Amino acid sequence: DGSSQLSAYERKRLKNITENAKFFAALKLHEVSARLRQIATKRQSHATKRAKPRKAEDETVRRRSKRLQRVEPSGVPMPETPAQPEAEEYPQVPAGPLPMIPEDQVGNSTSTEDLLTTWMRISEMKANGTEKRTPDMTRYQDGLNSMVLSEDNVRKVVKFRVCSMAIHPSESTILVAAGDKSGQIGLWNVNCKSEEGARAFLPHSYLVSCMHFSPSNPAHLLSLSNDSLRCGDVTRAVFDEICRSEESFSSFDFLEENASTAVVGHWDGSVAVVDRRTPGTSSELLADIGFTRTRTVHVHPVNKQYFVAAGSVDVCVYDVRYLKSKGNKPVSSLRGHTKSVASAYFSPGTGSRVVTVCADDKLR
Repeated sequence: DGSSQLSAYERKRLKNITENAKFFAALKLHEVSARLRQIATKRQSHATKRAKPRKAEDETVRRRSKRLQRVEPSGVPMPETPAQPEAEEYPQVPAGPLPMIPEDQVGNSTSTEDLLTTWMRISEMKANGTEKRTPDMTRYQDGLNSMVLSEDNVRKVVKFRVCSMAIHPSESTILVAAGDKSGQIGLWNVNCKSEEGARAFLPHSYLVSCMHFSPSNPAHLLSLSNDSLRCGDVTRAVFDEICRSEESFSSFDFLEENASTAVVGHWDGSVAVVDRRTPGTSSELLADIGFTRTRTVHVHPVNKQYFVAAGSVDVCVYDVRYLKSKGNKPVSSLRGHTKSVASAYFSPGTGSRVVTVCADDKLR
């Protein structure tokens, strides 16, 4: 029996997965999801009556300008106007916790179980060795110089365009998470060379703009979409909902090493502070920092109370301890950008520098 070789933790996890599967089966979420997908993809065809053609003798000759006839004054026909693409529609997922079941899975799947078990196993190994190491630049440069790209390391992980990505911190196994524009999150075990090494889940209704594995517990994958911040917990096989808002989220970063709190940027320019330990799905604080939009937020690697926010032409550093709903003053403002700023990040290790990416084709 293969279960006798599992640890007590893994047996408990498998029991949790079985109980969760029974719970979500009772909720009939799969049937609701299937109906939502049918509604989103089904196109209603409306029959239209064709008007009877008029007889030639009843028609009066109408004069039409060359513009209406789509003819240039010289008599050369104008090119046809290209058809506008139809707006794409994606299924809407319900609020609240969602089971960690691949979108296309029917029944039980050993390949999905193997992928989730691998994620849990390498997370346990990382949690047991969380001591910080001094960055070895020589080793890092040697690793970059030895990189090659082969066909075995290319995989279709999600259905649509990839908008965000996160890499598990494990040193033994390469586990990659990718979020696409429809709300899908794909998990890929790069070390598994078969097609069974990748699975796609649907925890969001909109574009997944930002993802991070928890630095203290990589069994948790936090993902951000326009309307929600979720935590994928592989030990319980559930995507929990942490925060939900009517305003559109843009990015987030952890304020503490234990990933219990986070600062979240909004496209309308404000920032929010979220505490995962607080019941409910609302933020602790919504602060107006004077931006017209906030594209990225990044927390200082050493002094976690500081974060840098990048907006239209604004790049400012704030102290989260002094944030309030209105009237916030930055600790420092980085000026000189003449066009829109795409992102701003502290340097790793010390955080003594900030790099910005601007639409004027310059890095600062």
